[in-house]
Amino acid sequence: MILHCMKEKSWNKVKNKKSFGKKDLEKYGFIHCSSIEYFWRVAPNFKDVKEPLVLICINEDKITSEIKYEDSDNCGRYYPHIYGEINITSVVQVLPFLIDSNGEYIKNPEFDDVKNA
Repeated sequence: MILHCMKEKSWNKVKNKKSFGKKDLEKYGFIHCSSIEYFWRVAPNFKDVKEPLVLICINEDKITSEIKYEDSDNCGRYYPHIYGEINITSVVQVLPFLIDSNGEYIKNPEFDDVKNA
């Protein structure tokens, strides 16, 4: 499973469509995602977002677009990038992006069995 973080209101606009991600594709050329193990590393990128966020849990075996694991920052870690829209049928769960009183990400209890890398 891989994760894609987005604004809750954006998810609510696309959740009944066949696919989503066109804006990210136009802006970045792919859709940024993360493994559960690495998500804590990218979560700080969302700290300044004041709107509620959700984590879109995607089954890699069900996605119809190409996924490439890439180390764009030369940090030694490879993140999944989706080169095409995300088909809704690949979404297996949508979870809240949990934060503490300081705005720091709190690991979702659904991921307690996954160790941070």
